[in-house]
Amino acid sequence: MDVSFLQPVFAAPGPYATVCADVTHTTESADAELDLRVRALTEKLTEQGAPEVVLDAVRSRLLEGNEGGQAGTLRGRALVVASDGAVVLDEVLAAAPGQETAVWSPQPDLVPVLRQLAGRVPHAIVIGDRVGADIVVVGDSGEVEEKQVDGDTFHMQKVKVGGWAHSTYMNTAENRWEENLGLVADELDSIARRLPLRFVLVAGDVRARQILADKAAPAWSDLLVDTDEGGRAAGADREPVARRAAELVAEHEARHIAESAEKVQASAAHGLSVTGTEHVVEALRKGQVETLLLTEDLGGATLLVGRSPLELGVKQQDMDALGTHGDVVPADRAMLEAAVASAADVVLVPASEIGGAPAAAILRYAHDSTDQAR
Repeated sequence: MDVSFLQPVFAAPGPYATVCADVTHTTESADAELDLRVRALTEKLTEQGAPEVVLDAVRSRLLEGNEGGQAGTLRGRALVVASDGAVVLDEVLAAAPGQETAVWSPQPDLVPVLRQLAGRVPHAIVIGDRVGADIVVVGDSGEVEEKQVDGDTFHMQKVKVGGWAHSTYMNTAENRWEENLGLVADELDSIARRLPLRFVLVAGDVRARQILADKAAPAWSDLLVDTDEGGRAAGADREPVARRAAELVAEHEARHIAESAEKVQASAAHGLSVTGTEHVVEALRKGQVETLLLTEDLGGATLLVGRSPLELGVKQQDMDALGTHGDVVPADRAMLEAAVASAADVVLVPASEIGGAPAAAILRYAHDSTDQAR
């Protein structure tokens, strides 16, 4: 995962309020329910010493659903609010969190947020008919674009007439369908040139799907996934399409985790990966880490962090060698901030994927003085 979107968080003044909230807003009593959930979360922050300016920012952002705002369309939401009340992170979660959290701490508690983020697998969802298509594009940083591409509706229906007229109308309609779906294909060409799409899910009218597949360019023809469910007509149920897209995102994320773990093993012999907290910390300190693999639970482990995110160590001797004093910081927060500071990617993995170790790293380059864990 590209975690550069976290840079504004660490640039803001701490301490921070980190909140994972259920903002579901679909029932008749939703206003009252959301108000109670937000009140409970802000009370937790109050008990931990968060100032009123931070509490106000949390309340106003999460209660947007009661005013018909964005939250009304969501199920889960994550916020990070800096000590001056600035909202420095506002992200959609994949679903309502199983357990809502509100933490006021010197460092933002971001690893639980990353676990629950909506998938950041770039892809396109196309729901087509013979006039055009509705396209949803999800970028590699999670941003969502919605596009509508429509061609000419003249002679869109094949008609049952005889003789010369029958052939003329049939050909005219088919040509128009081809032209309309050609516009959709052109739009997908443009999207595929600017985004590293992982899949293009195509739903809707069966003939439209066939024409689009025929017109697919090499850049995305191998990415097509077809589904019979869902349609473009008004009132058509698009939930099956969204569910299928979520399944595909999960499959790609699982594959990425497995490939990253395999790369750690394959690269160790060449000095291009390390495993274990001490070795990973050393590599982070040197700016060697290309991809940081963090397990889902570091068991309360801590690190020492100096004046900058890359001044970190496992023991005081490490900090003495750097000529600085180290503050005790939860290990996951320290390593994540170091990854952001050094422009490394981050992958959250089960410990079993990396031999039970708490962390591992794929390196940009080998270094003679970096201890290798094989």
